[in-house]
Amino acid sequence: MRMRFKPYARPELLACDFHVHEPLTHAGHWRELYARPGQPWHLELGCGKGGFLAQLAPAHPDINYLGIDITDKVLILAKRKVEAAYAARQLPPDNVLIASLDIERMGNAFAPEDRVARIYINFCNPWSKNAGSNKHRLTHPRQLLQYRQLMDEGAEIWFKTDDDDLFRDSLGYFPAAGFEITWQTFDLHADEPAWNLRTEHEGMFTQQGIPIKALIARKGPDSTVHWVEPKALARQQEADNDEL
Repeated sequence: MRMRFKPYARPELLACDFHVHEPLTHAGHWRELYARPGQPWHLELGCGKGGFLAQLAPAHPDINYLGIDITDKVLILAKRKVEAAYAARQLPPDNVLIASLDIERMGNAFAPEDRVARIYINFCNPWSKNAGSNKHRLTHPRQLLQYRQLMDEGAEIWFKTDDDDLFRDSLGYFPAAGFEITWQTFDLHADEPAWNLRTEHEGMFTQQGIPIKALIARKGPDSTVHWVEPKALARQQEADNDEL
């Protein structure tokens, strides 16, 4: 269901201290926006209504968090949920930020100096499996190679989904992009880890009897990357043919 335009969203976000108003201007300087810049930095890609971020960030003040989503009408809900979670703990929201960004082009907002220790991807759009749509998946190798540029070797991606096709395909996507899958499950709640945080989405899918799939993937050396952008591969093949 398409969410309605919220005319109050932008003004309220602009008045929020932990909302990044101009994210494209902070490349290389994101850490400076936090009260404790030296802490590890974790991103949630597609933070949606903020249910996950609101549980995670206040519970770990020793880690800095950034929640990203593409539209203000969703981000305003995350803002309110995060704000309420910190107020309930009587803590200042000084280790969390939210920003409106197109994740497919998020490289425009970051620089190599912006090192990320962990990325969370929770219940993203599964898109169609066909070649024209699957490249939009947040776990597609095209996207994973973009995240790699911000991650040191050993940094992790934590991924959850309700979609069987997306999960099975992602089991191939991660190794192709040079990530080692160190843990995976096709039914997260069958033997639920103590660290798992259930969101509204997760609870809804579980009530419907849909098993939650999850994995943790660790960035490996650049030599383990096997995927090449099809257009780049075609250009290389043309160049090779010209040399013959």
